[in-house]
Amino acid sequence: MSQPNPPPVAMQPLKPTTGRRRDGWLTISFTVLCSAVFFAVLAAGLAARADGNVDSSVATSAQTVQVTLGDLFVEPASIDVAAGTELTVEVTNNGAMPHNLKLNGEIGTKLLDPGESEIVTLGVITETSEAWCTVAGHRAAGMNMVINVTGDVAVASGDQGTYAAAPAGADGNAVIDFNAAPAADWTPYDPVLAPAPGGTEHKVTFSMTEKVMEIAPGVTQELWTFNDMVPGPTLRGKVGDIFTITLVNDGTMGHSLDFHASKVAWDDEMRTIQPGESLIYQFEAKYAGAFLYHCGTAPTLHHIGNGMHGALIVDPPDLAPVDHEFLFVQHEFYTGPQGQPGDLTKMLNDDWDAVVFNGYVNQYAHAPVGIGAIGDRVRVWVVNSGPSENSSWHVVGTIFDTVFKEGAYNLRPDETRGGSQALDLQPAQGGFVEFTVDEEGLYPFITHKFSNASKGAMGIFATTNAVVPEGAAH
Repeated sequence: MSQPNPPPVAMQPLKPTTGRRRDGWLTISFTVLCSAVFFAVLAAGLAARADGNVDSSVATSAQTVQVTLGDLFVEPASIDVAAGTELTVEVTNNGAMPHNLKLNGEIGTKLLDPGESEIVTLGVITETSEAWCTVAGHRAAGMNMVINVTGDVAVASGDQGTYAAAPAGADGNAVIDFNAAPAADWTPYDPVLAPAPGGTEHKVTFSMTEKVMEIAPGVTQELWTFNDMVPGPTLRGKVGDIFTITLVNDGTMGHSLDFHASKVAWDDEMRTIQPGESLIYQFEAKYAGAFLYHCGTAPTLHHIGNGMHGALIVDPPDLAPVDHEFLFVQHEFYTGPQGQPGDLTKMLNDDWDAVVFNGYVNQYAHAPVGIGAIGDRVRVWVVNSGPSENSSWHVVGTIFDTVFKEGAYNLRPDETRGGSQALDLQPAQGGFVEFTVDEEGLYPFITHKFSNASKGAMGIFATTNAVVPEGAAH
């Protein structure tokens, strides 16, 4: 049976040099090999006002408003009330997923199931304020209602910038230091790809969770995961195999699963399930390729951007044996505050803070990947999970003699002696390349969009007898 990858383990040790030169070696690697300058992306803006809008004094009037919640909107998007009005809302959830409505994110309805209603009094309104759905990502996706107080300065309906972009620093979104080194007990995500298992049916259980994880040295985020991993477990099989995935929601919000390798109805296997629920997702792998899977619950961008993605490899029928085989999933991080989910507004604006391979900034620069002896044949699968940025996957110091992209061979060794320098992938595309190296040493791999290579998308391959500075291997 196909099983998820084991938890990340340390790479095989490589021959170190003497002396503690980790930080200097990493700086030289990034500056000289990548010609890139490290920098962090600082987000600016103002946090939401969460106080001062509700007065406990006696109301001068009362007003009741009917409010409809949908996927993903609040109707009406704005209302007008007189200063000192005691505001009551009759809220109905007409969406397909649970929602709520809370004034300043604090006072309001419980989490309403689809079709459920509730009447609540929000209190006496004295200043222009806002009410929104507090389910992660829903406010930034549009579930916000502005409460305009007559005569006061109104907040523009639909305005997202007043609350979504937190200030940088200790009180705002986390900032990544691309020169920092991981802690001594850090272990990288194992990129080794195991061969397709025997048998024709692969039974796997995916647990959907939310978990605070480190994405760069000292930087933690609440990631939304399959089996507490980002990217999720790698699955592999052959054309004609059956995949039976038991999906269990052990999280606190609705999640779902979309296998790009499947041909199933969107409203059946891919439907959102709520906390405590489970679903069996079964399909036949009818086509070969390197396929993305991801959570499809709205806003899908937020779920993928927070880590709910992974790869399923379906071998082409004529896949040749190689000496070493690896998988790298490229994706972006859009930091929110330390320990909190990523910033959906950044995701909507393509404003990523980092581009990484397998879930951690520059991890294979800190932990080079062994590729054996000179002449060993190496196959590297790459899946671009995005959610939004492209990839130009390249290895410095060698040439690809085989390229397989989106289900077809673009290049194979023959008398034409053709060579490829990069595997170009848009989001939700995948493939593999094969190569050998002619000399002992280190071979950086990057996305050749160099602005992203300087934002975490770099690693190192090392031959068996390569000399690696102490502290650069785990």
